[in-house]
Amino acid sequence: QVQLVESGGGLVQGGGSLRLSCATSGRTFSFSSYAMGWFRQAPGKEREFVATISWSGRSTYSADVVKGRFTISRDNAKNTVYLQMNSLKPEDTAVYYCAAAGNGIGGTQRDDYHYWGQGTQVTVSS
Repeated sequence: QVQLVESGGGLVQGGGSLRLSCATSGRTFSFSSYAMGWFRQAPGKEREFVATISWSGRSTYSADVVKGRFTISRDNAKNTVYLQMNSLKPEDTAVYYCAAAGNGIGGTQRDDYHYWGQGTQVTVSS
């Protein structure tokens, strides 16, 4: 059974920072073979793409709305992917989900990803 567990969410003032982590596990899950991504879903809105990182970590891509503020990274030795979020804005408030893509390169669409975590709440106050 594959598990993705997000952590690091919470309440932060606008302009502040948070670092999300997503720890993965599973006997049949080879983390270093999967691209990883972060998505978010605000109340009443569709789940949207935030950032993705290739299996090696050499290639990353972020949504325009977070570019320059959020950074995705991974540690293949720890089977963990991270999302460093700086200069947070109230509109960043959402549940943040990590996901794993078997294609190794990731993507911006939900259908690119095979496994999902349960999410962690991020709330940014004004």
